[in-house]
Amino acid sequence: MTGTSLGASVREFRDRPGAGLLRIDPLLLVAVLALTACSLYAIAAATRDDVAGSPHHFLYRQGAFVAVGLILMFALSRLDYTRLREWRFQLYAILLGGVAVGFLLGTASRGAIALPFFELQFSELGKVLLIVVLAAVLVERVRDIGSRQTTARAMLLALIPALAVIAQDLGSGLVYVSIALVILFVAGTPWTHFAALGALAATALAIVLVAAPAAGVEVLQPYQKDRLTAFLSPEDKRGEEAYQQVQSQVAIGAGGKTGRGEDATQTQLNFLPEHHTDFIFAVVGEEFGFMGAALVLSLFALLIWRTLRILTIAKDLFGTLIAAGVLAMLMHQIFVNVGMAIGIMPITGITLPLLSYGGSSVLATFIALGLLQSVHAQARDTAFAKGRELTI
Repeated sequence: MTGTSLGASVREFRDRPGAGLLRIDPLLLVAVLALTACSLYAIAAATRDDVAGSPHHFLYRQGAFVAVGLILMFALSRLDYTRLREWRFQLYAILLGGVAVGFLLGTASRGAIALPFFELQFSELGKVLLIVVLAAVLVERVRDIGSRQTTARAMLLALIPALAVIAQDLGSGLVYVSIALVILFVAGTPWTHFAALGALAATALAIVLVAAPAAGVEVLQPYQKDRLTAFLSPEDKRGEEAYQQVQSQVAIGAGGKTGRGEDATQTQLNFLPEHHTDFIFAVVGEEFGFMGAALVLSLFALLIWRTLRILTIAKDLFGTLIAAGVLAMLMHQIFVNVGMAIGIMPITGITLPLLSYGGSSVLATFIALGLLQSVHAQARDTAFAKGRELTI
């Protein structure tokens, strides 16, 4: 089939009545809608006594964020994502500018910028911008993917905004690094480059934790060190840095098989801080028990599976790398957030995708999912034009 006839076939499929819904991944959509429903239910249960006179304050706001996010997701699913390659320099400039504004003008809480309707945490949106930029840059240098210069350039592009973000929000900054590493891996970077990056990371940690303090320079404040290491022995710091983690484990343990419902004291009596944001999984565990937590984790497993599926069927390397970046973003946040809640990961202040309350986090996740749906749609269009049919 010639390029002209292939393009005509793609347009024919895309322009058919109802083709918009047919082109999206239905199982991915099911996972997204189910997780947002769980989010609204958990936030309503956790915050009904948080704002006097307005028991549904956080529920209504989260509902508004979800509604806008769904619109963005469906709009982006209709976008030809390949056009974003041409905008890589502009997108990177927006990324750097947004992170810089957050660093200079944002509040101490994760660099949030106060807007009329919500606080914009640009580091969340920056994750998606970084995914697109790194994917585009590596596609442009695909013939040199095995060179050290390409790996160094990609890591530098990620580390510049990541370091600015880490200065205010360690959790989000580490997501930037994970995104870069996974995209490089999927692109075909040699293992020796990862070994070199690991050695550099170990050296940097040694300098920050050992050499710098020995020389009288404290890169990390004592409370930051305590917070990162408290999960190793939370019983020794039960009333200090490990307080949140201990209360989270108590909440999850108290939930039992089916949850405590309205008798969830850890949540209702505010023993568990940040219960609607960073520790929303603990709310699910106490309110709805093992069954509720298992349902949420199963939905996340479905979300990850569909992301992996889209990664494998993408019509080009650019789509594959975008899906890889989204996969890295989702898996990092899910593993770290749930790990924080059950006590196997340090507290880094990272949200649980689609479940935690927060406008910036919700919108950034839906934008990333919209790009995923665009990759899936383009793969379906191309398969249809070639006379093939994609199986679920």
